[in-house]
Amino acid sequence: MSPTSPANPGCPTRRLTTAQALVAFLARQYTERDGRRQRLISATWGIFGHGNVAGIGQALVEAGGGRSGGAGNGGAAHRMPYLQGRNEQAMVHAAVGYARQSGRLSAHAVTTSIGPGATNLVTGAALATINRLPVLLLPGDTFATRPADPVLQQLEVEYAGDVSVNDCLRPVSRYFDRITRPEALIPAALQAMRVLADPAGTGAVTLALPQDVQAEAYDWPEEFFAERDWHVRRPAPDTHELEAAVRAVRSARRPLIVAGGGIRHSAAEETLAAFTAATRIPVASTQAGKGALRHDHPADVGGIGHTGTATADELARTADLVIGIGTRFSDFTTASGTLFANPAVRFLHLNITGFDAHKLAALPLVADARAGLEALTAALAGRGYRVDPAYETEYTGAKEAWEERVEASFATPDPTARPTQTQVLGLLDALATEDDILINAAGSLPGDLHKLWRTRSRDQYHVEYGYSCMGYEIPAAIGVLLADGARSGPDRPRRPVWALVGDGTYLMNPTEIVTAVQENLPLKLLILQNHGYASIGGLSESVGAEGFGTAYRHRDADGGFTGPPLPVDLAANAASLGLRVLRATTVDDLRTALAEARDASGPTCVYVETETPDTVSGPPPAQAWWDVPVAETASRPAAVKAREEYDRQVAARRRHL
Repeated sequence: MSPTSPANPGCPTRRLTTAQALVAFLARQYTERDGRRQRLISATWGIFGHGNVAGIGQALVEAGGGRSGGAGNGGAAHRMPYLQGRNEQAMVHAAVGYARQSGRLSAHAVTTSIGPGATNLVTGAALATINRLPVLLLPGDTFATRPADPVLQQLEVEYAGDVSVNDCLRPVSRYFDRITRPEALIPAALQAMRVLADPAGTGAVTLALPQDVQAEAYDWPEEFFAERDWHVRRPAPDTHELEAAVRAVRSARRPLIVAGGGIRHSAAEETLAAFTAATRIPVASTQAGKGALRHDHPADVGGIGHTGTATADELARTADLVIGIGTRFSDFTTASGTLFANPAVRFLHLNITGFDAHKLAALPLVADARAGLEALTAALAGRGYRVDPAYETEYTGAKEAWEERVEASFATPDPTARPTQTQVLGLLDALATEDDILINAAGSLPGDLHKLWRTRSRDQYHVEYGYSCMGYEIPAAIGVLLADGARSGPDRPRRPVWALVGDGTYLMNPTEIVTAVQENLPLKLLILQNHGYASIGGLSESVGAEGFGTAYRHRDADGGFTGPPLPVDLAANAASLGLRVLRATTVDDLRTALAEARDASGPTCVYVETETPDTVSGPPPAQAWWDVPVAETASRPAAVKAREEYDRQVAARRRHL
């Protein structure tokens, strides 16, 4: 006869360690939305140390964590797959890539040891929370029972005995708990799942696990291990807010939609297309929202803000109603408060969180993006609203003119020349179909991509710009490949997934190349070598810092960094980590290499040194300002001139009230 739980008399129990119970619980959690059900935590990444190897590590063995391992506790359906990472931050990035590609309906857990393993999670956690993407963090922690004080890697502070390095994760987590007793896991685990499945509150969730508690046994109620569905809700808008939104739209003469990442998270792309078909309102996109409409949709006017198109930014300057949908209105989107210049401009913001919906003193429409758009479309349907045909002609004509600028940037008149960065993107653009997925996060590439890339599908454009974290691209591509692989089969081969990195980003975090090789994932890594930090180099020049410290070069006789480029061979490095490497030196070489990499069945790298573009072949300059404060006093002419320009630009800033 099974023992019963003292907390739930009559309920059978199962004796497991805390770690074993947690893994068994996670394997039985599901999300459900629109009738589709999937595992909430589908795998666990891990690097093992003394703080988790005997706890979570042993529990993963029990749960059949190896791909060829046994079923473990509960049978094959409840196995917890294990993924081996090389860097703790990178494991979080991979989990975030997986969650985004899974529509935030499925996520990964990440386990680390105590000390540096745990603190290495902080950057990835910040990225996940800022981008509203779910990931479960399971760092080891110091002993709850304090048998010896201090233990290895323990942080000691004089004013509090219960602080550990894991407390660094509190401000970057949407939920944090430290499990100091086995039975405390039950409410904490349930709260963790609630947050992960909450479309308005998701992000990084941290359960800190003292290493002694991980290994401690407890009689767990069997009810804890029952399969549990977490419904991902689609809240509808409030009737009063909807009526106010309808009035605002009907009175607008130059409305503009700003599409954010919430459209993708809600799978609201078709609903947005239906709304624009009915109203003909143009749609500009943030980095997270690009792909909300295909690039060739008549209403799509491209990226907005500092990295946006001339078409979208000019519409923003003259708009009398800006309709934000699922966006945070960051400074890149608003050009640091200088973009929406019409004195009569007002804002309407459809967002699932009230916090975001009220930004810029907007009329709030707090709802799921798809549910809100459906309601707004229906409410307007009987009232005959459509923008003036002259306005539609204006923005479609401007869109055509911008496409000519894109073609000029992508053009390759000399096939024997070394390509510029924009020409590299043009060659990839010519090769890509709606199946391809592009991943990027930092450097000069996000700006070029936002302005120039022709997005062909809702999930093709994967640029992380909420945290703009160098080193995100390679591990995120692995996460995307894992998510895509879960849906592939004989009738649906894996999609081509490209990780685009510059040399600065590559040097930050190439470690997960080894993971791609280990899992035989067909990663397509494109390395653009330009010998330094191109984006910050350009910014440095513009703010009077004269490019200082942004080039990868030998020191000169005066101690500066103006000598020859460093003899670093990134292609050889990538090959040493197990990638097949295709080197390209000319436009023709690159065209051939990209096509070969796209067809490759294993992990492949294309390496190319890029040429500095001229004013014709380079990317279009920024179409809107971005606030980076410039030295108010300086003796060097470059800084003095930059401050004069800064003062001119900042004078245009306004607060929208």
